[in-house]
Amino acid sequence: KKIDVTNGVFWVEIPDVSLKILCGSPPDTVKHLTKIGLIQFVEQDGVKFETGPNAILLSDIALQNSAFCNMAEFPALQMLYKQGMIIPNHPGNKGTKPLIIGSEEQVSAQMEYIFRGNYGLVSVEELMASGLSEEEANEQMRIKLKFAFGKIKSTNELLDSVVVEDGKVLIRDDVYIERLKHNVFEITYHDESVKIDLNLKDNQKYTPPYALGYYRIKREYFAVVHSGQGDGWDINRPSMSSVLMFQGKIYLIDAGPNIEYILEAIGIGIGEIDGVFQTHAHDDHFAGITTLMRADKKIKYFATPQVRASVIKKLSALLGASGDFFNNFFDVVDLKAWEYTELEGLEVMPMVSPHPVETTVFIFRTIWEGGYKSYGHFADIASFRVLESMITEDITKPGVSQEFVETMKKNYRITLDLKKIDIGGGMIHGDAIDFKNDLSKRLILAHTSMELTPAQKEIGSGAAFGTADVLITSQQNYEWKNAHDFLMSYFDVPHYELRPILNGEIVGFNPETIIIKEGEMKNFIYLILTGNVEMIHPRGLSTVLLSAGEIIGEVSGLTGLPCNKTYRATSFVQALKIAPDLYNDFVQRNNLYDRIENLADSRSYLERSWLFGDEISYPVQNKLADAIEKKRFDIGDKIELGNDRIEDKRLYIIQKGYIEVVYKSGGSLILRDGDFFGEESSEFGMTDAKEAVCHTQVILLTLPYQMAINIPIVRLKIIEIYKKRLLSAS
Repeated sequence: KKIDVTNGVFWVEIPDVSLKILCGSPPDTVKHLTKIGLIQFVEQDGVKFETGPNAILLSDIALQNSAFCNMAEFPALQMLYKQGMIIPNHPGNKGTKPLIIGSEEQVSAQMEYIFRGNYGLVSVEELMASGLSEEEANEQMRIKLKFAFGKIKSTNELLDSVVVEDGKVLIRDDVYIERLKHNVFEITYHDESVKIDLNLKDNQKYTPPYALGYYRIKREYFAVVHSGQGDGWDINRPSMSSVLMFQGKIYLIDAGPNIEYILEAIGIGIGEIDGVFQTHAHDDHFAGITTLMRADKKIKYFATPQVRASVIKKLSALLGASGDFFNNFFDVVDLKAWEYTELEGLEVMPMVSPHPVETTVFIFRTIWEGGYKSYGHFADIASFRVLESMITEDITKPGVSQEFVETMKKNYRITLDLKKIDIGGGMIHGDAIDFKNDLSKRLILAHTSMELTPAQKEIGSGAAFGTADVLITSQQNYEWKNAHDFLMSYFDVPHYELRPILNGEIVGFNPETIIIKEGEMKNFIYLILTGNVEMIHPRGLSTVLLSAGEIIGEVSGLTGLPCNKTYRATSFVQALKIAPDLYNDFVQRNNLYDRIENLADSRSYLERSWLFGDEISYPVQNKLADAIEKKRFDIGDKIELGNDRIEDKRLYIIQKGYIEVVYKSGGSLILRDGDFFGEESSEFGMTDAKEAVCHTQVILLTLPYQMAINIPIVRLKIIEIYKKRLLSAS
């Protein structure tokens, strides 16, 4: 039988041979399976455990619509430990290992990604390469080996694999699988068969397993917004995370699954994120990282070199990229463990925490009346019971010293104004009882899927999603400051020229409210300051997501013509309302009209394109539009590809016409209006395209390739589309 689980995820079960295949494994798939009853709790021989899949079918590509398709870490953990498939003498252990099914490339990638998810850095040499001394590296390896029960195991020791290339391939017990075309498979058993299509539709997203609603969050001087209290198994709440607000800036602490949905629920757009602090690389804290790569700027990435190295190893496996790619997406800021680093008034100190992978907890503080105000984010800590069980004074054996344990207890119990702690229990998480006598002013208990017990409730508080702990209340209007900064970055004019515009009212829109409707003569122009707005093209043919900094209704306001698009809030939105006559006066007085008009046509085309639409702000769109050159080609004309130096290379967008891209390997690809080509580059190891042949008269918009790939979201989309095209061409 076949069951639709959620977008891009299916369940195929062959009861005769006890085979249950999870088809598709984007983040939080296990939560979906649990929610609809495909994972259940059972008891046998006095042992309580879970049911679930025993095989995973992977997508042919790592990314779809800029989201990870294959994140089998938690499904694999669920099979190995929660079902007991690897535990000796467990009723769930039937003598077979879980199966990973897919192309050779994706199976290999998943094996490495799961390996890095289990262990992070796996040798003294890798730890020293990340900056540790030999003594420190040896100490970390002793901890790792203790968590790993004395041995770093290859993924092949835990999981079996079936590689699907050409023709029918045996899975097991007369069950066969065949790839019909890219990402479409047929699974057969005797005379029965089902077809599985893992392709997402255009603009379709993987869905979260929980509903969050919408929240209006004030930008504060120093505050913590609770964006996740659950763990990687909690079907009702996001995994443990926080949004840190400091002097109006927004920072994330970890980026777990569904981070885009979480941010939208609290009215924050990707463009508003200043940086992310990474605790470690387990999926429930890491899986949303591609969402942060979908920005039009490099978001700051704060971590110790050891955590960053662990994250890069895992991300490299998922994307099939080399380790140096990370700096193309993030502005890396290395933090030193056990020392405070000042970040424009905010001080942060990472403290190393014992865990199977490289992990730090964070303490944030800033000076205020009477001293510091402080917040501690203690994700994935070890309980005192587990730490004590690891004690050995033999430095040649896995474990830790008594002195190390006493030091960790003291570090965990540091007194702060606000502290969020992991109480998930088990072998690798914390325990609330360890903080019974903690002197911090407020304790938040997190990282659990269980209801708090009466004893736990006596120790610490819970925190509902979307609530905030304000450590220092703001007496300023950060929205107005943001409006000023946005406009100053757009227009090269004196400050005083902007004051009439900035004196406009800051207005709010509820989620799902139409701000401007196509065909309306709108009386105001809006500068988006917070939240997300959906731009819907005529007849609903396409949509584009806009974030803070976008000006909407500008052309209509300047020309007096009806608006040709609909704009709709997808979260709580705040915007600066600008009177058209004031804006017109500002534009005319500063001789900006011709420039705005000239850019508007090219920018409008970019906004409608898949490559340059979502999450690209007004000033970046303008820079791209300013660099565009229009070229015309006749039938039969050929454009040579793949030989340009990177500094001379151009990216081509088809405004009108029909083009065939021919590959050196022999395949080809047909492209039409709105498509782009020229993405091949030796920088990505992508050099297979030979030439583009015009089959009609063609109008192309071209722009510098280097300018395009310096935009993180564009770079990510280019990597995604290139790999799709290679598969299609072959």
